[in-house]
Amino acid sequence: MVWYFSQAVSTEARAMFNLGRGGLTYWSPTINVVRDPRWGRITETPGEDPFVVGTYATNYVRGLQDVEGQENTTDLTSRPLKVSACCKHYTAYDVDNWNGTDRYHYDAEVTEQDMLETFLPPFEMCVKEGDSSSVMCSYNRVNGIPTCADPKLLNQTIRGEWNLRGYIVADCDSIEVMVDDHKFLGDTNEEAVARAFKAGLDLDCGDYYPKYGASAVKQGKVRVEDIDRSLIFLYILLMRVGFFDGNPKYSSLGKQDICSKQNMELAAEAARQGIVLLKNDNNTLPLNKAAMSSLAVVGPHANATLAMIGNYAFDPKNPGTPCQFSSPINGFSKFGMVTAAPGCVDVACKNNSLFSQALDAAMNSDATIIVAGLDLSVEAESLDRNDLLLPGSQTDLITQVADASEGPVILVLMTAGGVDISSSINNPKIGGILWAGYPGQDGGRAIAEVVFGLHNPGGRLPITWYPADYVKQLPLTSMPLRPTGSYPGRTYKFYNGTTIFPFGYGLSYTKFNYKHIARTSAVTIKLSRTIKCRDIDYGNNAKPTCPALLINDLKCEETILFDVQVQNAGAINGDAVLLIYSKAPDGITGAPLKQVVGFQRVFVAAGGNAMAKFELNACKSLGIVDYTGYRLLPSGINNIIIGDTGVTFPVEVIFQ
Repeated sequence: MVWYFSQAVSTEARAMFNLGRGGLTYWSPTINVVRDPRWGRITETPGEDPFVVGTYATNYVRGLQDVEGQENTTDLTSRPLKVSACCKHYTAYDVDNWNGTDRYHYDAEVTEQDMLETFLPPFEMCVKEGDSSSVMCSYNRVNGIPTCADPKLLNQTIRGEWNLRGYIVADCDSIEVMVDDHKFLGDTNEEAVARAFKAGLDLDCGDYYPKYGASAVKQGKVRVEDIDRSLIFLYILLMRVGFFDGNPKYSSLGKQDICSKQNMELAAEAARQGIVLLKNDNNTLPLNKAAMSSLAVVGPHANATLAMIGNYAFDPKNPGTPCQFSSPINGFSKFGMVTAAPGCVDVACKNNSLFSQALDAAMNSDATIIVAGLDLSVEAESLDRNDLLLPGSQTDLITQVADASEGPVILVLMTAGGVDISSSINNPKIGGILWAGYPGQDGGRAIAEVVFGLHNPGGRLPITWYPADYVKQLPLTSMPLRPTGSYPGRTYKFYNGTTIFPFGYGLSYTKFNYKHIARTSAVTIKLSRTIKCRDIDYGNNAKPTCPALLINDLKCEETILFDVQVQNAGAINGDAVLLIYSKAPDGITGAPLKQVVGFQRVFVAAGGNAMAKFELNACKSLGIVDYTGYRLLPSGINNIIIGDTGVTFPVEVIFQ
């Protein structure tokens, strides 16, 4: 789905370029891993799992960049591009503005283990598998060094180890931030420019390169050849996207390719597939249209439009405005007579002065849909959250409306980050709960179609939803992922506390049964003079004779093959979303509780069966990063876990 979506985006981008209304380089996608639920820019990201985020990045970039038939040109350096993509913000960037700490001053203290295991993999996948033509470095420092001035992160890693074929760009005004906010090494303007050039920063989104580049050369702080190298990268990229001579393949694209019926339907389908069913007591959902002639649509997002498209919403007068909006009121109006009442002036919901209208609507309707949540006044770029609750009196509104309703009550949440909705989960009057994220221009239509069963939801939560007291246990600025003492850890891979909803959670209107067919039970690797045993920390637990091998010493050609048979035992067609996890051998100190290594979305007709086939690379799927920063393949029994199905099977790694 991601590839189709970004491919449509790039088609419209080329059309806008032909019309003189857009460029050919796009600083997208945002692929930072969600480490803490309070981070304001969760609105822009694919979630908290590095593999999921990296897979998203790879497919999104391929959809933007790939020219059909030239995806694997022999000389990838000159491979034509539809448009240029940029993976951002590199790296360990997930504090915007929280309790006096902002991104312009923040120093992310990250262990090498966490860096290699969590923060770098999405960017590595973006460059090596997605062949992204650009990477953007972030405002923050990592272990004392601004990312845009760190030669290890830029030259050695992005361009050296990952072989970037493109350019590295600074987030806007990052060099100025290095000087004025980080005050890094007391650098002058010219020294900061020279330091960034030498580290590998090719393009400055700002005015420091043009203002101080020449004087930096005159002062002998940077060589002209350093500047020439960056210019070469930039001009090659411009040639690859056809900036100078165009691309005949896309020359006919124009107004007719923007807001096409096909693309608008794609936007609606993306919204449908992203909706997650969180609660469905007594099969309240889907609602029966024949029995629901009158509907109350209430709550601060009942008539949402701009809120549905999240960050980077443009002024309606400027290009980039969605082709149309379908608010929840619009969507539900196609299924019955709607009585609408916001109940709150906005999501801040500072008082109950409008509650009575919402209560009246609920009392006099066959069914009530409450549309609540957050928006950019709560979570956004430069704005982190302080709590995990619905703002103001929203929870009171939900409770009172539910109590007043005579018919079924459905709660729909528009948020990016998770919220503690324990009271709604435990409220017997609320039969169903849906999470819609920020569902885009046709979000209202998609929500209504899910509520009335025109689409069976199959979405899964991309992040953990923590209880409200999680924020009291650790500050947003603490970077470690693993739990220690009273510190509960972060993300599903390490968090050891209770959840409101776990990562990967999602229900369906039908019931699926699963059966696995394992075709690989063991992976055997022969030791040699060049492949030697490595130690690994088992604490006080017994360890194997040969605990692990260094992955860099291996060819890594071994695979794990298995199939999952999915049976739809219900009466409704549906999508089964299979999340595949691996769990390292028991006893290894600091190993993840589990980690995503694969996923598939499988359509299964009512009463039918479907087969999902998986082929996992043993090194990538069973490897771990130890505390010293080495990627190791441990020996022993690993477990492959098929989502929340209860299906697990062992795969033994044997060294001989």
